[in-house]
Amino acid sequence: MAIEILMPALSPTMEEGTLAKWLVKEGDTVQSGDLLAEIETDKATMEFEAVDEGVIGKILVAEGTEGVKVNTAIAVIGEEGEDMSAPAAAPASPEPAAKAEAGTPAATAAAAPAPTAAPSKDGSRLFATPLARRIARDKGLDLASITGSGPHGRIIKADVENATAQPAAAAAPATATSDTPAAALATGPSTAQVTAMYEGRTFEEVKLDGMRKIIAARLTEAKQTVPHFYLRRDIQLDALLKFRSQLNKTLEPRGVKLSVNDFIIKACALALQEVPDANAVWAGDRVLKMKASDVAVAVAIEGGLFTPVLQDADMKSLSALSTQMKDLASRARDRKLAPQEYQGGSFAISNLGMFGIDNFDAIINPPHSGILAVGAGAKKPTVGADGELAVATVMSVTLSVDHRVIDGAMGADLLNAIKANLENPMGMLA
Repeated sequence: MAIEILMPALSPTMEEGTLAKWLVKEGDTVQSGDLLAEIETDKATMEFEAVDEGVIGKILVAEGTEGVKVNTAIAVIGEEGEDMSAPAAAPASPEPAAKAEAGTPAATAAAAPAPTAAPSKDGSRLFATPLARRIARDKGLDLASITGSGPHGRIIKADVENATAQPAAAAAPATATSDTPAAALATGPSTAQVTAMYEGRTFEEVKLDGMRKIIAARLTEAKQTVPHFYLRRDIQLDALLKFRSQLNKTLEPRGVKLSVNDFIIKACALALQEVPDANAVWAGDRVLKMKASDVAVAVAIEGGLFTPVLQDADMKSLSALSTQMKDLASRARDRKLAPQEYQGGSFAISNLGMFGIDNFDAIINPPHSGILAVGAGAKKPTVGADGELAVATVMSVTLSVDHRVIDGAMGADLLNAIKANLENPMGMLA
C-alpha cells in the first residue's frame, strides 16, 4: 500500500519550510536512511532522510516551493509496480512538539521526519513511522505494547515485524482537564488596517521569510510574558586591552587572534559559576539550575540572527572559545548550524559595540534568565581612587534579567562579577 511522505518538522520552531531541492526522482528505489531532499527551515538548510523503504511513486511538491506546512504530503512511496495514484494517507500527526522559544529549546540534529503519534494507554503519545503503523494494523498489534528502537524511541518497521500479535487496546475516552488555553498574545493592528493608514503613499511590501516570522513571534512573546528588569554598569577596559594585545602577540604563531568579545564570553561564563543561583532557566512551574556555563552569543546574519551556544564556556581557554566562536559565527551566516548548536544555554550576550552603539537594552531569549547588552568602548574622563581625574576606555553594559529567576540583589552580584572579571583579565586564566 502506497503511503505519503510528509513535510517533516526539522526543528521545534518549524511550522513551514521551503522544499529547496529533491535528491531523488520518481521511480527511484530508496532505503531507510537515504537522503530524499534538502529543506530550508526557519533557521537552516537541512537534509531529510527516508524512514521507510520503497519506490518514489510520485513527487507532490516541486523543489523550490516555499511555505510548505509541516505534515503536508510532499511525495508518495510504495512498492514497485504498485498503483500510487491514490495513496493511503499517513496517520494524522499532532502539532509539532512544543515549540521552542526564540531560538533556544533543544531539538535533535537528525533530519528525520516527525513521527506520527497517537495516545498510548496512559495518555502519553506514541511515535511510529507510517509503515510501522500499517504493519501493526495488518497484524493486529497494539503499538502501546511495542518498544521502539528508532531515534528517541520511535517505533519502526523492524519493531513491529518482530513483535507478537496482541489485541489492540480500546482508546481511552478523552478526559477534561482544568487547564484553560492561554490567552492569545496581542498582535497589534492587522495588515489591512495598517495598509489602509498609508493609502495614497508609495511603499514596497517586503515578504517575511520563516526566520523573520519566528523572530517576530518569539520576541513579542518574550517581551509580553517575561518580567524584565535592567541593571547597568560601566566597565573600564584598559587593563583588558593591554592584556589582550600581549596575548595576541604570543598567539600569533598559532593563528589565533582574541577579540574583546572572547573575553566577555569568558567573563560571563565564570561569573555564572561565581553566582550559581543565576545560572538557571525558567521552566514553566520551576527553575532549572544548570551546572555548566553554556553561553549563547547573538550573531547577526542577513535577514535575522542566530544565537549559537558555547557549551562549558567556563572550562574552555580563551583561545578555544575564540576558535569555536569564529566557527559557529561563520556557519551561522551560511545557515549551516545544527539545531543543538543554537538551542539551549542559560545566558546570552548581544554585542553591538562594533556598530558604534554606546548602550542598549536587549530582550531576553527564553528560557534564559538573562542577556548582557554590550556597547562600544570609548575614551571617557574618570575619577581615580585617589580622586584624580584620568582618561580611561569605558564600556557600558546593560544586564536584562528575568525577575522570575533572578532577583535584584542576585542580578547585581552577577553583573558585578562580570565587571570584576573584565577589569582584572589575568584572573580569568587562573
